[in-house]
Amino acid sequence: MRHRYRWLDPDLIRRLLEEAGLRRLFNQLLLQASGEVEEAMRMMRLLQRRGWIDPAIDLDAFFAQLAREELIGQDGEGNLVLGPTGERQIRRDALDEIFGGLRRSAAGQHPIQQAGEGIERLPETRPYRFGDDPMSIDGIRTIQNAMRSEDPLGPIEIEEEDLEVFETENASGCSTVVMIDISHSMILYGEDRITPAKKVALALTELILTKYPKDTIDVILFGDEASEVSISEIPYVEVGPFHTNTKAGLELAQNVLRRRKHLNKQIFMITDGKPSALFEHGELYTNSFGLDMKIVNRTLEEAEKCRRAGIPITTFMLASDPMLVNFVDQLSRINRGRAFYSSTDRLGEFILADYIRNRRKFVH
Repeated sequence: MRHRYRWLDPDLIRRLLEEAGLRRLFNQLLLQASGEVEEAMRMMRLLQRRGWIDPAIDLDAFFAQLAREELIGQDGEGNLVLGPTGERQIRRDALDEIFGGLRRSAAGQHPIQQAGEGIERLPETRPYRFGDDPMSIDGIRTIQNAMRSEDPLGPIEIEEEDLEVFETENASGCSTVVMIDISHSMILYGEDRITPAKKVALALTELILTKYPKDTIDVILFGDEASEVSISEIPYVEVGPFHTNTKAGLELAQNVLRRRKHLNKQIFMITDGKPSALFEHGELYTNSFGLDMKIVNRTLEEAEKCRRAGIPITTFMLASDPMLVNFVDQLSRINRGRAFYSSTDRLGEFILADYIRNRRKFVH
């Protein structure tokens, strides 16, 4: 069953056109069309007819340029498809767009829970102590100290007490699983929640590939059941007529993280609904009315297993119903994880800020 997103926020269209022009708008439409190039093109032509895109712009020439740059191409049957270059461009655009809402000071920090191999140099310095790595000496600060203690007209002589070294911190790779809810509620009530979730997964992927190459990221979809998707499949993810089997998602996430060798492991879960399904004796048991305590308790048991395995769960909740908030609070307490209650337009900023800084406070 396929779902189309026919409506676009006018403010979003205007902002995309102002900030990065046609390419970013095209990438946004691609995500909303689940990677269908021809559908994204059709939507752009529709926007032009409605006056959102300057009528003087030659969209056919724009699409031809995308083909020349191999952002789009053709499959074996002649259908237009997204090319590998286009997939990378979508990831970069997603990262650039989300980072635009973060303070510059947020970038570059990568706190960890457990020490591992390697160090990261910090901008702060301290006096040299016996045994410090000579390669960490801050030459500028050291010379400045020597100049203050000597005759300014005489030769500069550096004493041991003049030496300053850069502070360092332990650095370790981190394995992250992003769980994305693809149940039907992710597009209910006229709000598209799946596109921001996909954009977050793309941005995190690009961030890790370019800035944190020691880290790993895996993406899991959970509806009636849970499944892994590769990085290249993220733009094509669609919502289905599914319930929410959070338990299956957490089980699969633990299995994925067991394969990863990093000491630091975490789960980011993006959801807007309560758990409403689980497998029992090989059959799918569902209950969409209220909170079924059998489903809730079995899901909380998985959160407890994650805690015992040292895997914190950070839940990003796209709903504010008191009953659902209470469930997420329970899950976070049992797991000793965290929960954020976010709108779709700020979801990416919340998640990237939390990934980089690993702290509860949101970076404005």
